[in-house]
This record gives sequence, structure tokens and C-alpha cells, in this order.
Amino acid sequence: MKNILITGGAGFVGSHLCQRLVNEGNNIICLDNLDTGRMQNINHLSSKKNFKFINHDILEPIPDLNIKLDEIFNLASPASPPHYQKDPIRTTKISVLGSLNMLELAVKHDAKILQASTSEVYGDPLIHPQKESYLGNVNPIGPRACYDEGKRCAETLFMDYHRMYGTQIKIIRIFNTYGPNMNPSDGRVVSNFIVQALKGEDLTVYGDGSQTRSFQYVDDLIEGICRVMNSSDKQLGPYNLGNPDEFTMLELAEKVLDLTNSSSKIIYHPLPEDDPKKRKPVIEKANNELNGWKPNTPLSDGLLKSIVYFKKEIKD
Repeated sequence: MKNILITGGAGFVGSHLCQRLVNEGNNIICLDNLDTGRMQNINHLSSKKNFKFINHDILEPIPDLNIKLDEIFNLASPASPPHYQKDPIRTTKISVLGSLNMLELAVKHDAKILQASTSEVYGDPLIHPQKESYLGNVNPIGPRACYDEGKRCAETLFMDYHRMYGTQIKIIRIFNTYGPNMNPSDGRVVSNFIVQALKGEDLTVYGDGSQTRSFQYVDDLIEGICRVMNSSDKQLGPYNLGNPDEFTMLELAEKVLDLTNSSSKIIYHPLPEDDPKKRKPVIEKANNELNGWKPNTPLSDGLLKSIVYFKKEIKD
């Protein structure tokens, strides 16, 4: 049994990770300020003796937890453009100052710590598909930079703490992920399309719909995260955790319309500034070093599970 802190634990990915690690019998502390996280994602865990929720902002000093931590998963950050662009300065602070606070906590407890980074560190890539060795093409003064550069700086801090203090770190780069516990107003493309289709609204495609993404179901991501944390101390990462199956936005929209049996139409809006044209991970490193990890959920299967979830969310 481990004592584990999960920042951003009431969020989309964090709540699934809480569920997995609670089920495995660990003592879980979920720390979240509920800025983008939601209590309804974790309410069912509140009766568990091995689960504790703390409403707290990681920009502030961490309260005394009264236990020694074994592991920290740092997932705290708004992840969709509408959310992280709402207050870009705060978004950068969360990645940089929040990571510093978590790293200092890891040093204090001699705990292993995992940083949830992102495929956005590759920016609008000039190399396709993207390996972990690719250094990226990020516009440091663009509207997405608060998130992209914040996450890049967080990776730097993690590596420097490892070099200077021997901190046991892990770095993952998460590619587009979807599934239950997403906020219906999240602003990411899968939730947007499904909610619009279920409500009979037009599906909003940006640009001509030819830009691509690679979508992984959340269960596959959680399995990858756990394998990274449990890997050898020499396996620092970064690891691409994503689905190498690539789809255009237009293909995704058409698939959602088909699976929801919706009569909604597809409309086109201008492409946002610095929006990546292509995104596809190379996952050979994760596959080779994490006991054959790869996403196993076909897009149609994951979308059907997500549609069931969003139908209930809209109804409620």
C-alpha cells in the first residue's frame, strides 16, 4: 500500500487515476482547487477509507498532510484552450510555480513524482509523426504559449531537480485523450462534437477539417501512466502516451454524427492561431520500455462509451 498524492485529481484524467489507485488499495490524497475539476467526478470515492479530498491551489504552500508520501502525480492544469487561455498568466504559473511546489514536496518526502506533460510541447510540428527526441515548433509569443511553454518549462524543472537533487522523476507527454468525466463544456473537440450532435446543433469544424489528431480512450492512458510510474528509476521519460491512429477533424465529425444518429450539419470556422495542423505520436519508446504498452480501445468503441456518458450529463 502506497501513500499517493494526485494533484488535479478531480479533473477528467485525474479522477480516473484516483479510481484506479483507490481500487488497488493505495491511500489516495486528491488535491484540486476545482477550477476545472468537478466534485461529481470523485463523489463516489468520498466514502472510501483510503481516499481523501483536499480543496487546495498548488500555487499556495501545501498543507501538512500528516503522512509520508511515496508518490506524487502532478496532473494539475487546465488542459483545453478555452480554459487555459481564459487566464494565460495563471496557466503559466500553474505549470512553473505549481511544479516547483510539487517538486519541493517530493524532495521533502523523498517521493517519486510524475509530471503530466503534453503533446503541445511539440507545437505545430514540422516533423510528422512526433518522437520524444523532436524538440518542437512552439511560438513563444502566441496565444497558446501559456500552456505549451509552461509545460516545456515544467519538464525542464523536473529534469533539473533530478540532476541536482537526485529526485526520482517521470515525465509523460499526453496526446489527445477523451472519455467519461470530461466536462460537457470542456471545449475540446471530442466533447464539443458529441454534445453538439446530441443537442442537434451544428458541429463546428475549424479550418477545412483536414488537420489531424490521434485520439486515445482514457482507460488506455491511465494504464500507461501507471506503467510509467512503476517503471525502473532509470526510466525517466519523456514518454509519448497517445494513439498512433490518426484521424482528420472531418472524419471525427462524420463518425460522431453516425454513432449518435444525429441530423446535425457540419459548419466551418477559421482555424485558430497556432493550432497544430498534424498530431500523431510515435510510441515505440513506451511500447518497448513499458511492457508492450499501447492503446487498445478502437475509436468507435471509445466514442460509444463517451456518448452514453454525455447523454446522461446533458439529461442531468
